[in-house]
Amino acid sequence: MIRIKFCAIFTVLAALVQAELKTGSLFTDHMVLQRDMPAPVWGTADAGSTITVEIAGQKKTTVTDSSNHWKIILDPMSGSLQPFKMVVSSGSTDPEIHYSNILIGDVWICSGQSNMQFGYGGIPEIQALKTSAKNIRTFEVPRTVAFTERESCEGTWKNAFPGSAVAFSFAYFLEQAAEVPVGIILTCWGSSSIEAWMPRDMTQTLPHFKTMMEEFDADTGTRDKIQAILDGPKPWSRQEDIFLRRQSNILYNAMLAPLAPYACRGLVWYQGERNTQSMFGMIKEPWFSRNSGMLKYGDTLQQWMLRLRKEWGQHDFHFLVVMLPGYAKDILDQAEDPAAPSWAWMRESQLQALELPNTAVANLIDLGDAKNIHPKDKLPVGQRLALLAQRDTLGIDVEAQGPVFQTLKKKGNTLVLSFAHSDGLTTSDGEAPKGFWLSDDSREWVPADATIKGQTIVLQSAELKKPLYVRYAFAGKPQVNLINGAGLPAYPFRTDQFEPLNTEQ
Repeated sequence: MIRIKFCAIFTVLAALVQAELKTGSLFTDHMVLQRDMPAPVWGTADAGSTITVEIAGQKKTTVTDSSNHWKIILDPMSGSLQPFKMVVSSGSTDPEIHYSNILIGDVWICSGQSNMQFGYGGIPEIQALKTSAKNIRTFEVPRTVAFTERESCEGTWKNAFPGSAVAFSFAYFLEQAAEVPVGIILTCWGSSSIEAWMPRDMTQTLPHFKTMMEEFDADTGTRDKIQAILDGPKPWSRQEDIFLRRQSNILYNAMLAPLAPYACRGLVWYQGERNTQSMFGMIKEPWFSRNSGMLKYGDTLQQWMLRLRKEWGQHDFHFLVVMLPGYAKDILDQAEDPAAPSWAWMRESQLQALELPNTAVANLIDLGDAKNIHPKDKLPVGQRLALLAQRDTLGIDVEAQGPVFQTLKKKGNTLVLSFAHSDGLTTSDGEAPKGFWLSDDSREWVPADATIKGQTIVLQSAELKKPLYVRYAFAGKPQVNLINGAGLPAYPFRTDQFEPLNTEQ
């Protein structure tokens, strides 16, 4: 009798550790698989099970490990509009998993905060793209949080356009150029800081994030409130929604971690507004401004990019960063002042992304609304992102950047500037170049008289006998008109090394 009871208990325990055959969240009908690179397929099943994945003439097998996990790497596949089927089996009593209508193309993650989330219902020029758009599919990650990293998320691939104005217009112009299907994985949430999208282990590389997470762990009131919201009724109230999305780390756990290591070309990142609330970061009030601030954002962004490349196991995982456009609601009387504390410093930090390989920054300095943090001129954003992706990931010979400052030479009382990407250097309105300011060691900035000479800009001012430094478009909402022959705006820059004045408490 004892032996029989023991066997019965053993049978029950064995059943408890059995795992049903499953695949990762992003494997569904209508999915887009990344072309021209190894594509991981993963999931769970009973330990020791022999897993087989079949698609497009490939048949790959592996054995589930002791923790019930398995992963198979598919060989690179060429882009194709022909739909394929995928069959996943375990060789046991588990039923096979069948996925259909699978396309092979380019997959991009589109992430960030509200301007990535921003829809196109009120933007007629993007609405108009729908009539000619094709071969674009979307997986939208539900907005939620988790205290620990999740292996899965809800959602399904849909044969539909992303609801994001930036993501849709980017996908549209990319598909037009690449002539292969484009898959968009949309994971974004308004008001979120970059720290919201960071894994906890980045506390080892970023001291300010370490402090933030230590404070979060010690704040039982906040943690209890988060848990109560998650356990409570849905939909959440607006106050609950805002409270969740302004936290650190827990968006990454629920909305980004489950996506890895799905093969992607890269990630489009439209975020930064939340981190502009202070210059130096980590201010005490309000609590949701306790983050990198503008000056530490550049290093934070770089460390985050490196960490995600490690997570995906792709050293060439590409990042397209959206530079913040013009905005100056809190400093309207100083909107063009190059010395005012403004988003200019955040844009400079965002450009630090270019210090890493396989990165690009879309310049929006000529766009935006001085009074509205959610501008509607999103079509050029998608166009410029697609140009960068064409050049950097498709190998298409296309001008994808506006003029980029290279050198400064002093000639008497003038300064002569040269630029890369300056073929056809001109202005958008036929007038003299705007947005240039000059200074000497006094740190007093005066407007410059600017003249185009060939592919250079000559600057001078009657107010300065010996100008030394230049700032261009270095303001909250500068007036700019300098473009190249492709009609793309010049990137903001400064040649001085002046540190911003610290007026924060």
